[in-house]
Amino acid sequence: MEILSKVHARNLVEWAKNKPDVYVLSADLTSSTEVDLFRDTYPDRFLSMGIAEQNMISFAGGMAREGLYPFIHTFAVFIYRRAYDQIAISVAYPNLPVRMIGFLPGVTTPGGATHQSIEDISVMRSLPNMTILECGDATDVESVLDIAHSVNGPVYIRMLRGEIPRLFSPQDPMQFNQARTISRGSDITVLSSGICTEEAMCAIQALQREGVSIQHMHITTLKPFNDYKVLEAIANSHYGVITMENHSIIGGLGSIIAEQMAEFGIGKKLVRIGLKDTFIHGASRPYLMRKYRLDAPALIDEAGKLTGQNFNISEDELARSYVAPVHSDAKAEAL
Repeated sequence: MEILSKVHARNLVEWAKNKPDVYVLSADLTSSTEVDLFRDTYPDRFLSMGIAEQNMISFAGGMAREGLYPFIHTFAVFIYRRAYDQIAISVAYPNLPVRMIGFLPGVTTPGGATHQSIEDISVMRSLPNMTILECGDATDVESVLDIAHSVNGPVYIRMLRGEIPRLFSPQDPMQFNQARTISRGSDITVLSSGICTEEAMCAIQALQREGVSIQHMHITTLKPFNDYKVLEAIANSHYGVITMENHSIIGGLGSIIAEQMAEFGIGKKLVRIGLKDTFIHGASRPYLMRKYRLDAPALIDEAGKLTGQNFNISEDELARSYVAPVHSDAKAEAL
C-alpha cells in the first residue's frame, strides 16, 4: 500500500496556482491543517483570522459576495459547532461559495469530545443549500478540491491529514454524487465512507474467501444523495445492506440510506455500523475503532448476524489497515 504524507498541503498549492480568486482562511491552526505551505507560497491570498471562527465564517461570506472563493481550514468541530449560526445565515441562506474544510473527523484524533466531530454530517446536512463531501484516501484528497469548486454554493468537506494511504488509483478520482464500486456481489451490499472504507476492504477480503458475495461501494458525496446505482445494489442484495461510517449512526450515512430505502420502497434489512448515540473519549485511533466497533472485525460480526453464519475469521487473517504514529512529523493524529 502506498502511504503519502501531507497530501492536501501539496495538492492545494498546485491546484490554486492559476486561481487568483481562491483564498485560504485559517483560525490559528495553520500548520495543523496543512496550509502553512499555502501561506508561504501565496502570502497575499492567506488570511490568519485568529481564534475567532464565527467571525471567520461571516468574513468568508463577505468575500464570497465580492466574487472570491474562500477556503476555510480548521478542525471540523470548530466549524459546525462554534459557528453554526454564521454558517446558516451568512453562508447557506445566501447560497455563497464558501468551502469549509474540516479536519479530524470522528476518531481520527485522540483529543476527546471537544475535538471529535461525531455529529457534523447530521448537523450540516440539515442546512439548505449545503453540499457535504468526505475523503477516504489520498486520491480523494487530491480530487476533492475540483469537486468542491464546481459546486455553486457552500461545501463542507471531511478532510484527512498527515500520513494517509492511497486506496484508489489517481486515474479513478472522486466523482460528484457517484459511489466507487470496489467489489461486486449479490449477498450483501456494504456502503462505507471515510476511513471506514479501508477497514471494510480488509474485512471483505476475508469474507469473500468464506464464499460471501459482497457489493462494496465507497461513498464520498453525502449531500446531495441520489446515486441510483447504490439503491439498485441494495435492492439486488439477498440479505440486505450494511453501512459503515466514522460518525454517529444518527443523521449520518446510515440515516441517509434508511431515508432513501424508505422513500423508494426498498424492503431490505439495514445494519448501521457507527457510533451508537455516544460521545467518545480520548485515545488512539485503533483503540477507538475497536472499542466503538468501527473496524474490520465489527463488519465481519455484523455480516455473520445478517447471513446467519458463524465466520471463524481470526484477526491474523485480516489485512492490516495503515495507521500513522500519533505523534508523527506529519501530525497524523496529534493536535
